[in-house]
Amino acid sequence: MSKKRVWIINQYASLPSTGIGGRHRDLSRELVKLGYEVTLVASRWTHLVRDAVVAGCAPESEVFEGFRFLRLPSSQYEHAHDKRRIWNWFVFAFQVRQLDKRLGQKPDIIVYSSPSLIGYLGAYRLARRCGAKLIFEVRDIWPLTFMEVGGYTRRHPFIRFLQWIENFAYRTADHTTSNLEGAGSHMRERGLPASRFSWIPNGFSLEELRQVEALPEEVASRIPRHGFRIVYAGTMGTANALESLVAAAKLLLDKGANIHFVLVGNGRSKPDLEAQAKAARLGNIVFLDAVSRTQVQSVLQRCDACFIGWKDSSLYDHGIAANKLFDYLYSGKPILHAFSGRFDPVASYGAGITVPAENSEAIAGGALQLSYMSEEELQAMGESGRQAAINCHEYAVLAKKYDDLFNQLLRGRGH
Repeated sequence: MSKKRVWIINQYASLPSTGIGGRHRDLSRELVKLGYEVTLVASRWTHLVRDAVVAGCAPESEVFEGFRFLRLPSSQYEHAHDKRRIWNWFVFAFQVRQLDKRLGQKPDIIVYSSPSLIGYLGAYRLARRCGAKLIFEVRDIWPLTFMEVGGYTRRHPFIRFLQWIENFAYRTADHTTSNLEGAGSHMRERGLPASRFSWIPNGFSLEELRQVEALPEEVASRIPRHGFRIVYAGTMGTANALESLVAAAKLLLDKGANIHFVLVGNGRSKPDLEAQAKAARLGNIVFLDAVSRTQVQSVLQRCDACFIGWKDSSLYDHGIAANKLFDYLYSGKPILHAFSGRFDPVASYGAGITVPAENSEAIAGGALQLSYMSEEELQAMGESGRQAAINCHEYAVLAKKYDDLFNQLLRGRGH
């Protein structure tokens, strides 16, 4: 019996050579282990490409970890807000529409993954022509995100166009999945039948996180050796609301609390955060540059708890799917979670303490509460989160969920 052919289309997918790999690299690898013939389709150039030289020299098609990785040609642009990015969406959609001709074969299943909505139109035409089942995977709810975070009005012509595509996708896809647990309610309001939605969360590769590299001494020496140490490891951007953490550090310093914050990473907000900490003479905050993927666990193990924060926005009423959360959970450290949305995994898994988002007093109070706990209580929280991560979020587990869905859809086609 021939292998079932799956094409996963994500404009921003990458391999470790040019990006971070991420969700679809891991899912593709695990689906191959389950017996599928998998092709992962991406754009050669996006703002997430980390090594432009390697990306420019990389082949159009290569086999990696058992699946085929296909790079579609596109033009370069500078950053996420570059208007040329929109043109890339349309180019990618047109190329996706012609994939069967480019590859000389037809798929059984197509998974089209957001955030870009334009490419769905190409995937829809491709699926119709090939007689393939089409799954729409929503990782970021557009255009809702543009309106909630970007401040765009729903009457904006481009927002109206994106809204039409989103509604069209819910009507026409054979099934819709999301890594956001509460996304189904939003989709039902847009016309998606409840029976055609599945929550398949974000995850992590156990094999990857087991590859731990020691920290260079110049990095390790800057992490405080005493007091209660809370680490943030990730991008320092607007969405992470780290200004509240800096303000909480000031409150704790004024109280004389022996609590230190270690912020590891880079991002647009980092210079402002460093300036705020310097102006307030906060000796209880250390800023470190980003470390390699294999060194993240080494950083976490040198601290007592982890921090993750969000904006106080209704956008998060549909849930969250931050990749750093799984690094935290796997580390076995309790998590201080500044979050005011719904579907909170930290609370659900008993993996830490959740306080209101963008509330420095609440963050300071949560930090104090953790610092007062016994070692046994902290370990119990951490272990609860670690087991939940392994049982519910490892990519082998998530690939099996997609396998079940594929079989369900193909049975309906008479496969």
